[in-house]
Amino acid sequence: MKRVVDLTMPYSNGINGFSKEIAKTKDVDGWNASTLTFYSHVGTHMDAPFHFNVSPQTINEIPVSDFVGRAWVIDARDVGAKGLITVHHIPKTVIEAFTPGDSLIIWTEWSQYAGTQKYRDELPRISEELAHWCVAHNVKMIAVEPPSVADVNNLVEVTKIHEILLAGVVIIEGLTNIAAIKTDCVELIALPLKIEKGDGAPARVIAIER
Repeated sequence: MKRVVDLTMPYSNGINGFSKEIAKTKDVDGWNASTLTFYSHVGTHMDAPFHFNVSPQTINEIPVSDFVGRAWVIDARDVGAKGLITVHHIPKTVIEAFTPGDSLIIWTEWSQYAGTQKYRDELPRISEELAHWCVAHNVKMIAVEPPSVADVNNLVEVTKIHEILLAGVVIIEGLTNIAAIKTDCVELIALPLKIEKGDGAPARVIAIER
């Protein structure tokens, strides 16, 4: 029997970078509809290599096979504000079982700060060492709770980490609800909006436990 866990943040007008306005109403127009405005990297979203000019590949050009696969949940809850997530956070058992094409879900509990300035300005980051490890081991997707894999207030760092990872790893940022996953290995499905020439896109991300 399988269990499906939603790892996606809901979008609301309280989120900076997103707005929802009434476009039609059932009483006046015959149906309800909204006008949605998104920043391409708001909420739960995915990055394309074009985001940092690592390659011309845009979000619509990434093969859909790169959005599905086995993923390991890595417990990095001990990493505090502005801390580094390193290879040492990956348990030996996971390293031994890991096969090229597997993905990583990094559990930091950082989504609890969503909607605060701390969420953006003090986020735990992927270390350069871990970024290189992911590329060397052919990690398919790396999924994190903070809005970025690196310090968005440090252009050198955020550029370097994205450039390393986007050379071969799909980046998913802004996850939530990781605590609801009961096993350390799941099937991860992350589907971004298919935006032509997109540098990134909002995504619905789920984990399937079997």
